[in-house]
Amino acid sequence: KNARSTDSRPAASSSKASSSTPKADLSSVVNINTASLDELCSLNGIGPAKAQAIIDFRVANGAFSSIDELVKVKGIGPATLEKNRARLKI
Repeated sequence: KNARSTDSRPAASSSKASSSTPKADLSSVVNINTASLDELCSLNGIGPAKAQAIIDFRVANGAFSSIDELVKVKGIGPATLEKNRARLKI
């Protein structure tokens, strides 16, 4: 039993995600100005709360003009930015 429970993705949704709407994977590039909550959640260290904070920041302040502006979002620091920099675009 324990060997099968090591997969962190729920079995029920993994087959749906690959056949229906494209879900962001761990290597896809994410446009921080257009990304959905799910796409933002695919980033390292970004969960639903931080993803929503990014979306709220975009709504309140307009589009990001540089990737470095992401640190202005509450809960996003330089370490999180650097962990994800290679996957981020404007």
